[in-house]
Amino acid sequence: MSLSAPQGRALADEPARAPPLWQLIQAVARLVEAVQAGQSLTRLLEAVPPALRGGAQALGFAVLRRLGTAQAVRRQLASRRPAPAVDALLCTALALLLAEGEVSYNAFTVVDQAVEAAKRQADTRRQAAFVNACLRRFRREADSCLAAVAGDAVARWNHPAWWISRLQGDYPDDWAAILDADQLPAPMDLRVNLRRGSVAAYCELLARHQIAATPLGAAAVRLARPRPVRELPGLAQGLVSVQSATAQRAAPLLLEGLPATPLRVLDACAAPGGKTAHLLECAPQARVTALELNAERSQRISDNLARLDLSAEVRVADAGDVGAWWDGAHYDAILLDAPCSASGIVRRHPDVRWLRRASDIAQLAAEQDRLLHALWPLLAPGGRLLYCTCSVFRQEGAERIEAFAARNSDVLRCPAPGHLLPGRDGLGGRVGDNGACDDDGFFYALLQKSPA
Repeated sequence: MSLSAPQGRALADEPARAPPLWQLIQAVARLVEAVQAGQSLTRLLEAVPPALRGGAQALGFAVLRRLGTAQAVRRQLASRRPAPAVDALLCTALALLLAEGEVSYNAFTVVDQAVEAAKRQADTRRQAAFVNACLRRFRREADSCLAAVAGDAVARWNHPAWWISRLQGDYPDDWAAILDADQLPAPMDLRVNLRRGSVAAYCELLARHQIAATPLGAAAVRLARPRPVRELPGLAQGLVSVQSATAQRAAPLLLEGLPATPLRVLDACAAPGGKTAHLLECAPQARVTALELNAERSQRISDNLARLDLSAEVRVADAGDVGAWWDGAHYDAILLDAPCSASGIVRRHPDVRWLRRASDIAQLAAEQDRLLHALWPLLAPGGRLLYCTCSVFRQEGAERIEAFAARNSDVLRCPAPGHLLPGRDGLGGRVGDNGACDDDGFFYALLQKSPA
């Protein structure tokens, strides 16, 4: 996971000199328009001016969680779809009205500032009166507008129709609870570097900084509320990293029970390096190779390792193109955190639902098969491969492993979590193999190669 903190209640901690709301609405509308055109919110936020970035991210998350409802309501208010910039601004404002109670602005202020945003932007200025009329009408007729779209699945669940249908097929008893869980802000979890201290000691350090937190497991700590990363004590010194509790399962699951002798380990799709670092924290003597196809993302692996005073061989390479990088020596353990739809981390990245297309899943499954097929021969007899994806879709999880095991007679299935789906208490324990969790959706399969 990246070192960006998840956002909770929008703008709850903004300073008194925060930018005016109309500027934030303009920024968020531009983000929404770009997401609808297929661009990643994470990359888009990097280009937002620093003074606006925190507020734009917080409000942007709130808007994207309600974009399906906002778009359906806009269709009730306007018979013809307006130009993209106007549509994005109008839907942004409607989503903020729908989020009243989560964001720290009342309805009157949202309408007033949305109209101001329209007036101050060249490609929306002429439609400021139209934006004003639509928003005021929605305030008058909110109940009837929402009743009119109540039968629209996308408006109800704020996910694409194909996504809803796929979850209904994969989890016929729990799909609705999964979609509801996707609407919740994600918790912020930390991984304590156990080479440098204990969970108890770090919780005491947080308490001295008046940061409330709860220990979750061997190395995991959950903050009572998300905070800017820069406020975390000891981060720069390598005492702690930001990583979800679910993602923290990977390294111990792969390494537990393997010989204590120096291991040769491959992290096949390693960026941004959180799992690479955790592998080294768990097995300091391991010789770890970390691969990443993208050179810019590869640098993030090196940066994270340097912060933690850890060392690995970091290479820019396609893990599936074995002939281009493998030296012929087999690995004792391979971590394959495969490229996937990211459908399990919608709480942290609410744009994902609007970026993915139904056709993406089959393409990603083919890539997952390619990597499994390419890497399995690199594993030593008796060695282990941990396959994981941050996806809730069975086609990217259980179905991939079932197909792979059916094609390879030397595959032994070891105990592993299987599918983990996001939720609090609404799933009633009926989630894949392991019940409900207040965290990300993930899939884990641990495979051992038969001894020679």
